[in-house]
Amino acid sequence: MLDRVRLMAMVRKEVRQLRRDTRSLVLAFVLPMVLLVFFGYAITWDVTNIRMLVVDQDHGSSARLLVDAFRAAGRFSVVATTSRTADIDPLLDRGKVSLALVIPPTFGSDLGAGRTAKVQAIVDGSDANTATISLGYTQAILQQFSTRILLASHPVRLPVEARVRVWYNEELTSTNMIVPGLIVLIMMIIAGLITSLTIAREWERGTMEQLAATPVTRLEVVIGKLLPYLAIGLVDVVATSLLGVALFHVPFRGSPLFLLVPTFLFLAGTLGLGLAISAVSRTQLLATQIGMLSTFLPGLLLSGFMFAIESMPLPLRLITYLVPARYFLVVTRGVFLKGVGPAVLWPQGALMLLYAVATIALAVRAFRKELS
Repeated sequence: MLDRVRLMAMVRKEVRQLRRDTRSLVLAFVLPMVLLVFFGYAITWDVTNIRMLVVDQDHGSSARLLVDAFRAAGRFSVVATTSRTADIDPLLDRGKVSLALVIPPTFGSDLGAGRTAKVQAIVDGSDANTATISLGYTQAILQQFSTRILLASHPVRLPVEARVRVWYNEELTSTNMIVPGLIVLIMMIIAGLITSLTIAREWERGTMEQLAATPVTRLEVVIGKLLPYLAIGLVDVVATSLLGVALFHVPFRGSPLFLLVPTFLFLAGTLGLGLAISAVSRTQLLATQIGMLSTFLPGLLLSGFMFAIESMPLPLRLITYLVPARYFLVVTRGVFLKGVGPAVLWPQGALMLLYAVATIALAVRAFRKELS
């Protein structure tokens, strides 16, 4: 059982210790904002400036119309034009261009005669993501160009007309999905890191002897150290969410009050993990190293933030169930972009509650007041 007087004494002690530690205050309040701004601008999956070489061997009006279609798309920048295919390799090798469009000499005559005109797109595949997106844009532009030519020469109704509608992220802007994920990743790192230093700091500063002499229980120590950082984490999530909406114009369609509940559960679980690490690490250096390895790498690689969990091998998919960022990422994207609530996100909340109980219990079990 928790004694309210002893628990509040532990909370006050931790708050006073935190106020004297300028580095921890900077880590807790300033670093999340800096990381969100930095990574929010640095990380993007949008490809907006594809440097393009045009090898025009036709020099006709149809070839110029095709090149104009690429320029009008807003994704391509024609940096060089030539009629020699021998110029392709040097420009691709030096990284001057990432795509070469080859228009053969018979392009215009084939179109005029009603035959299929062929063009060639050569893409630098050293960056597979950019190459895939570039090819997708190229195929879409060629399809639209072909449809326009077909309707101009044979004004008939197309048998199939596709009307595509995107929900939740209408412009397919990567920032809208990256920023909610960054909030999860940053808070997992910060929450795990700042609490991984707390108990280790007691050992290094020699204050564990005083703590061991008090009647406070192990559970009261863990909860007393957790509560101040839980309040800080809630403030950080609110601040980073407001910053994401104001600076990056990420839509927020859900309930802010509902978001606080899964945020509380996520932070409790991550802070509990940090306290467990601190309990078994007698030095702050070792606690920092373990804290970074157990929060940053799983949060980045196994949460679904960078890579789709469904595409991972089965053993890795099973490991992702132990990463709380996996569940909180679904919550943040659901609240920000979809506007869903507890009726949809209750499974993630239940799993984060289970994780929080498990990590806090692990921290209590790992903490020892004995000085041996």
